[in-house]
Amino acid sequence: MSRTNKRVCLKSRPGENSAPSVDNFHVEDCEFPEVQDGQILVKTLYLSADPYMRCRMNLDTGTDYMSPWKLDDTIDGSGVGVVIESRNSSFSRGEILESFHWPWKQYATFDVQGFNCLIVNKVEPTLVEKHYSLMLGLYGVSGLSGLVGIREKGHITKDSKQTCVVSAAAGSCGSVAGQVARLEGCSNVVGICGSDEKCAYITEDLGFQHAINYKTQDVEERLSETCPNGVDVYFDNVGASISDTVIKQMNKNSHIVLCGQIAVYNTDLPYPPPLSQETQDILQERNITRERFLILNYVDQFPNSIAQLHLWYKTGAIKFRETVAESLDAAPEAFISMMTGGNIGKQIVHVADP
Repeated sequence: MSRTNKRVCLKSRPGENSAPSVDNFHVEDCEFPEVQDGQILVKTLYLSADPYMRCRMNLDTGTDYMSPWKLDDTIDGSGVGVVIESRNSSFSRGEILESFHWPWKQYATFDVQGFNCLIVNKVEPTLVEKHYSLMLGLYGVSGLSGLVGIREKGHITKDSKQTCVVSAAAGSCGSVAGQVARLEGCSNVVGICGSDEKCAYITEDLGFQHAINYKTQDVEERLSETCPNGVDVYFDNVGASISDTVIKQMNKNSHIVLCGQIAVYNTDLPYPPPLSQETQDILQERNITRERFLILNYVDQFPNSIAQLHLWYKTGAIKFRETVAESLDAAPEAFISMMTGGNIGKQIVHVADP
């Protein structure tokens, strides 16, 4: 086994009104960890690049449930790895683990007992069948947000001919949300994307009825064409002008699933960002619900939700795609690419094999 190690650190903060760049990160050699009693030594297999991480680059994350990354310290996020040495009776060599706070290192030791221990979960081998990165995408925060968000906040009724619009529809969360909306009963699912390739993907592969390229098409005009009966459910991943345009075409007593606002993550606006007076008036006049959705409030639903996603995935009812960057050195570029829409499906960093 190699005794060398690498990590990704936060070198500088981009500023609350600036876009991040690879220069904000630093990949460096670091010590190979020594395992102490009660600890486990893990090798990182896959890391997840997610939009919420942009908030952690700021000293003020804008939320009460995320802490900022520290300068010159190892950053962390969702990850999957394998136990290669254990000095804890609850864990064995070869077990696959996942965590929401996995350090961006090739090798790390985890304290897995006591008050300040790292929360890790063992991965059921039959669930992923060696496709371990599924724990970061389809069975991770993004896939669960798509399923639980639609079910909890979408208010979809079978055979009611509802229309659902999804922004960032080719991403890891939006792609699942749109497919779940279709499976739950929406007869018209429309996705908003940033390229023709993404539009083709969601209509030809995922079963969306229509796709809108917001970079080359008039979104308001296309929404009128593709949603002739108005919009009943809006799964909002982006915010800003796209969301204002969708809301104008929403029906009375319709619902917004406020999942993300990636369009404003590079600004100093609070989360969720304030709406224009015109948009606020529409929400009030039409009795449109717009509720902030945080998947971490639904941890009790994770087991059943993962089981449902697994069933749909195995039977082909849901499809899921990944964009994979190779090696820890490529992790900063993968994150920046994801923030600028360079991925289709889930942006993953493949660090090593088991």
